[in-house]
Amino acid sequence: MRLLFPSVSLLLALGVPDDATSFAPPSRRVVVGRAANADPSSPPPPLGRAFSTRPPFTTTSALFAKKKKGNKAAAAALAALEQLENQAPAPAAAATATLDFLEDEAPLTKKEQMALEKKRQKEAKKMQKEQERQAASEEDEMEKNRRKKALKALAEMEAAEKSAGTVNGSSEGGLDEAAAAPLSKKEAKMAAKKAAKEGEKQAKKLKKKQAKKLGITVEELERREAAGELDGPADSDPVDGVNGDAGVAAADPALAAPAATAEEPAKKKKLTAEERIRRDRPPPRIRVMESSQPAAKKKKLTAEERIRRDRPPPRIRVMESSQPDYTALRLEDVAITFRDQPVLKSATWGVQTGDRIGLVGANGAGKTTQLRILAGELEPTAGDVVKSKADLRVAMLRQEFVDEIDLERSLRDEFRSVFTDEAKIMEDLAQAEKDLEGMTGEDSDAMQEVLDTMAKLQNKADMMNVGALDSRVSKIMDLMGFEQEEGDYTVSMFSGGWKMRIGLGKVLLKDPNILLLDEPTNHLDLESVEWLEAFLRNQNIPMVIVSHDREFLDQVCTKIVDAEGGICTEYQGNYSRFLGLKKARMDSWQASYNAQEKKIKEERQWINKFRLKQPQAVKQREAQLEKQLKSPDYVQKPPFVGKPFRFRFPPAPRISPEVAEVKGLSHGYGDGANPLFMDSDLFLEKGDRIAVIGPNGAGKSTLLRILMGKEEPDEGTARIVGTNVYPAYFEQNQADVLDLDKTVVETVQGASHGQSYNELRALLGQFLFKGDAVEKKVENLSGGEKARLSLCCMMLRESNLLILDEPTNHLDIPAKEMLEEALQHFDGSVVAISHDRYFISKVATTIVAIEDKKLVKYGGDYKFYMDKSKAVKERIEARYFAGGSRISNAPVIDLEELQKPKKKNFGGAKTANLVTRKDKGVKNAKRIKK
Repeated sequence: MRLLFPSVSLLLALGVPDDATSFAPPSRRVVVGRAANADPSSPPPPLGRAFSTRPPFTTTSALFAKKKKGNKAAAAALAALEQLENQAPAPAAAATATLDFLEDEAPLTKKEQMALEKKRQKEAKKMQKEQERQAASEEDEMEKNRRKKALKALAEMEAAEKSAGTVNGSSEGGLDEAAAAPLSKKEAKMAAKKAAKEGEKQAKKLKKKQAKKLGITVEELERREAAGELDGPADSDPVDGVNGDAGVAAADPALAAPAATAEEPAKKKKLTAEERIRRDRPPPRIRVMESSQPAAKKKKLTAEERIRRDRPPPRIRVMESSQPDYTALRLEDVAITFRDQPVLKSATWGVQTGDRIGLVGANGAGKTTQLRILAGELEPTAGDVVKSKADLRVAMLRQEFVDEIDLERSLRDEFRSVFTDEAKIMEDLAQAEKDLEGMTGEDSDAMQEVLDTMAKLQNKADMMNVGALDSRVSKIMDLMGFEQEEGDYTVSMFSGGWKMRIGLGKVLLKDPNILLLDEPTNHLDLESVEWLEAFLRNQNIPMVIVSHDREFLDQVCTKIVDAEGGICTEYQGNYSRFLGLKKARMDSWQASYNAQEKKIKEERQWINKFRLKQPQAVKQREAQLEKQLKSPDYVQKPPFVGKPFRFRFPPAPRISPEVAEVKGLSHGYGDGANPLFMDSDLFLEKGDRIAVIGPNGAGKSTLLRILMGKEEPDEGTARIVGTNVYPAYFEQNQADVLDLDKTVVETVQGASHGQSYNELRALLGQFLFKGDAVEKKVENLSGGEKARLSLCCMMLRESNLLILDEPTNHLDIPAKEMLEEALQHFDGSVVAISHDRYFISKVATTIVAIEDKKLVKYGGDYKFYMDKSKAVKERIEARYFAGGSRISNAPVIDLEELQKPKKKNFGGAKTANLVTRKDKGVKNAKRIKK
């Protein structure tokens, strides 16, 4: 007869006591294992054997039962039963008996049996692993205790030996005596107490280690041991004490496991975030770096160093085959960078027999740098220099050729200074002759040695044609336009134009194969320029000329090389043809670029439109577009001609109507042998803009020096007579007096008068010194950049009288135009000297010409002066070229109108409050009709 059992949910609803042994079922309930007619005095079965007729619920240790869907009562009963079993777990034997009983009374399904078997195997493996882990930890702890025991015994033995004075005894004898010595009652009690403390300490240590392995606290471990959840207490295994007493720790009642009580076990302590971090992560450490030396910072490479690293080194190559009379010099893909400042990116061009090349470009484009590379004075960062022969002779006339001239020498000696090697041979030969004259016939060997030396020197002199040096000097003097009697004049007596002839003559005396001229027309008047043009056209020497004189280039050059954006482009023909070819090329380039960009824009619009609809086609078109952008056929953007620098002079302080006066001036050089002025007069008023013109050597610069008090006149006066006059003097070689070791910004700071750094940077920006350009050394600046820097320094102080001695030297055309505009808007007085006729025509309103050693004043601009002198007009108009500028009247600017404050515009129409139509509106129209 099967037993009837109440539902588990009803059983739990009536309440279950904490202790399974004190369970007493209600009178209307049937308890597991007891029939309805059973003796009520018999003890009830364990709590784990209570079940209903439904599929039995399992305990947490052995049984698994399915939960039916939707039966909330059964699920609640199962949860309550599991919580109860967790609070008071039954022993493993009771769980096994319950499973056996359940198998006998209510057989499980096949699926439940498989789950039960799987659960048993899992529990068995878990118990086996736990036992192995505990055994390993206990073995390690025992090994440590044995070591401690041996070490302490050895220490006690050594202490006993020292106290007994048995230092020479053997270690075995010492141990036997220590073991044989009887202990007193007090010593034995103290030893037992010490052993008990040591055992307690080891037991606590073992508990901590085991709790750490299980991931719980020591209190939780002791609670589980008391509740019987673990197989045995943490200190159940014997651990040898330090003194060898194995039973002390186990016999100590303080170490005995507490008995299980009926009280509810303490809840697990909730760990704080700090405790969890200390538990899960390794303890903190203080470590010392292996290498305390500071790591060396990686050196940042400059642009020059990167180019030298990535591109092959520069080379000087000689052409494999060339004709005997053929001369050529070529640059191939030459690039040069000064630290982080690129000057040339790719220069490819050359000069050969019959060429007269004009190298043009803006200031700072690298024109002078390319000349220095051709002359062999500067090594490029990358690229090749190709020569027609190894012994090619290249001579260069520099911008600063005046620095190479000794002003105290005579003209003939200055020309002779070119022949340094020949002069050395002549000096050695003269010294040998003196040595020979001082010898006697007694020392024949020394005399013979001197004679041999003289013979060698004479052979060298004959090979160099030393005897013809004087004739070569006389010939070049005649070629340069000097008279033979002027050979004894000192160089300082000649003007700037004639000094240029001296410099050019010295270059030609070197008999070069290729001639390089860097701005040779800077200090030349019209007559000297015409002479130089004719001279160069008659030479058969291949030459490269750098100049900003467009008319000079048009008259001389047969090819133009344009340096722009670090790239050089060759154009066949003179300067006027170059202008037409460049314009056509730039227009074609811009049109091609615009058409390409239009097509790319349409392609990108199509890609964005069909990105979702046709992803495969979009992907293909994107790949094609990317390939096109990276291909060499992609048209790059044409170089943008940036906005030219624009500046204004500081407002001029108020000045008196009379500014300066020249009265009865007579002056000259060489004790009157070379007079410049004879009884000359001139008066300068407020607002005058005077240009002093005349041939080279007429005394233009001398007049300005006398006016500024830098030179005393022979007779008469030339001085500033006005009150409150603040002059600013720009000397002819102002750019040459700059400190080459300073940077641009340091130079401006040294010339400033209380201006802030930001104000100085803003002023430098107006003169196109921007970004890293302000950190460039002055020695690396071109002639035009030095001139701009000098003008910038001159503007740092207010002035109302500008005295300018050839300020346009070295300036390119855009820079000249901006200087012209600034002088037109200056409200003070100006006195300027220049050989640039276009500059004078834009600036001067009064012309002072030096004619027949007199100062002749023309009350008009340069166009008015040309109309007065027909000979000058014919010569100037004959030099006009296609595409070039023409001389016109000076512009008239009303400075007072410009200084008036402009009315503020608050928006709206200009005729907002004005009645412009009287018939506007219906009423007005009717009134007018009546």
